[in-house]
Amino acid sequence: MNPIDQNHQHNTRRQFFGRSATGIGAAALATMFAQKSASGKDANGILGGGHHPAKAKRVIYLMMSGGPSHVDMFDYKPELEKRRGEQLPDSVRQGQRLTTMTSGQKQLPVLPPLKPFRPRGKSGMMLSDLIPYTGEIADDICLVKSMNTEAINHAPAATFFLTGSQIPGRPSMGAWLSYGLGNLNDNLPSFVVMNSRDKENTCGQLLYDYYWGSGFIPSQHQGVRFRGGGDPVLYLSNPKGMPRPLRRKMLDRLAELNQEKLNDYGDPEIEARIKQYEMAYRMQTSVPEVVDVSNEPKHILDMYGPDVHRVGSFARNCLLARKLAEQDVRFIQLMHIGWDQHGNIPTQLEIQCKDTDQPAAALVQDLKQRGLLDDTLVIFGGEFGRTVFGQGDITNKKKHGRDHHGRAFSLWMAGGGVKPGFQYGETCPYAWNVVDNGVHVHDWQATVLHLLGIDHELLTYRYQGRRFRLTDVHGHVVDDIIS
Repeated sequence: MNPIDQNHQHNTRRQFFGRSATGIGAAALATMFAQKSASGKDANGILGGGHHPAKAKRVIYLMMSGGPSHVDMFDYKPELEKRRGEQLPDSVRQGQRLTTMTSGQKQLPVLPPLKPFRPRGKSGMMLSDLIPYTGEIADDICLVKSMNTEAINHAPAATFFLTGSQIPGRPSMGAWLSYGLGNLNDNLPSFVVMNSRDKENTCGQLLYDYYWGSGFIPSQHQGVRFRGGGDPVLYLSNPKGMPRPLRRKMLDRLAELNQEKLNDYGDPEIEARIKQYEMAYRMQTSVPEVVDVSNEPKHILDMYGPDVHRVGSFARNCLLARKLAEQDVRFIQLMHIGWDQHGNIPTQLEIQCKDTDQPAAALVQDLKQRGLLDDTLVIFGGEFGRTVFGQGDITNKKKHGRDHHGRAFSLWMAGGGVKPGFQYGETCPYAWNVVDNGVHVHDWQATVLHLLGIDHELLTYRYQGRRFRLTDVHGHVVDDIIS
């Protein structure tokens, strides 16, 4: 059957029962259909403000796609240098499966960190020389060293972090927050996405639209991607010869037609489309203003580093993230690819750190000096870490790297109600297994939602006969990292 005809028949049945049922049955049906069509209708979100007082109003998620090496950057293990080249003990590996890239490798030689670690800040947090600027904000960040996930390949692992499932199709975290809490600015989307890659174009993975998709919740909650060149948002500008007043008249008439269909069918996607057209119209003036950095003082641009002048770079996107935070965009997701160092890790990892270290630290400092860090949660991390053993010949700098490792890895958070200058969790001397205070992906998601005033068990959406949530049926809030 034609999907349009099928939808028409479905809604005709709905109209029949809704219009002809009487008494208690009519009231029940009217309530059910009203609830269905009102999904995401309120500007304050379906929750009307949250379940408890929030510590954070907004999130800036710096998603490092590819798997940054916690061994080289965050998880200090002083004994590894002494064990260079030794076989990773079976007692440490514990039979954990490896990817096909190293499962056939005869030796799994220990590969120490590329650069020395040093204590940073008053907290004395041990961080690598690869990330000196992050060292300067050590007293502002909460370093979680006991993250863990079941996924060991990029797309499932990233999908898990961003949607709560390794299988595509569920709403992303930003979409959940938009659905639950609504929009803080009528002129900008509640969820914005910006992508970048290392300027040397060394390695990377595909970024899929479902990383910022709305899944089965109304599509108005999906992320809006800001591009690195041309129109910041694709097709946002009016075509040549289309004056703005004429565009306004066209949208008004289109809204009337869509409203008629909404009244007939009660389909929430029609309502979402009306809102999307209106948002696009307002964005024609709001977006050019927010992406314009010409009025930024030189000392601010210098904070973010020389790449800030390159449109589409991670540095420029970090600066734009601060500007979007100032405009109260709810969820700002920056995805930077190039962390998948299976080979040539000595060169490639240093390139990645140079691309991201200074801008990420500058973002935290910039938010702090503007009084925005207290209610903005900044997150920096990837979908998993890297193995402590070397992939390939570790005596050849250009031919060795590290494989994927999900059993233990690190990420940091700053602001938004997390403890500053704090470290949580511990791994074994090989940075391979979590030995204390493990934080699963679902635990991390539950904690992020909690900081935004949401009980992760109560933010749900009914679809195909069951209630879904970001954390599925798992997760607990990590109270120890909350200030």
